[in-house]
Amino acid sequence: MNFREIKYAGSFKKDLKRLSKKFRTLEGDLRNFIKAQLVLFHKLGIDNDGVKQVPGLKTLYPPVYKARKFACRSLKGKGAKSGIRVIYAYFEESDTIEFIEIYFKGEKEMENAARIKDYLSSF
Repeated sequence: MNFREIKYAGSFKKDLKRLSKKFRTLEGDLRNFIKAQLVLFHKLGIDNDGVKQVPGLKTLYPPVYKARKFACRSLKGKGAKSGIRVIYAYFEESDTIEFIEIYFKGEKEMENAARIKDYLSSF
């Protein structure tokens, strides 16, 4: 069960590249995250409390989600509560995921609301 398309916003690619220098397994962990967590949540309807819709957005389309359970092998002993957060939009009608932001909670406490609003303004 794959998604029809997976896209990466330019700022997401920069975040991923920067964090990959610190967490060497991050790109592979992201692929596993897509295959496991996102398929469970969006395709099979199984909610393990790891993905939540971002609150406080004035628009409902596309729905933007924050993934709090992201297993990063570089952060040994942390499991799915590694502190890596992923912000993405899911377009159900086209079965597309678009990644907006990835960050480490040890460096940044919250998602970048301005970046999300800027992303949403393009719709």
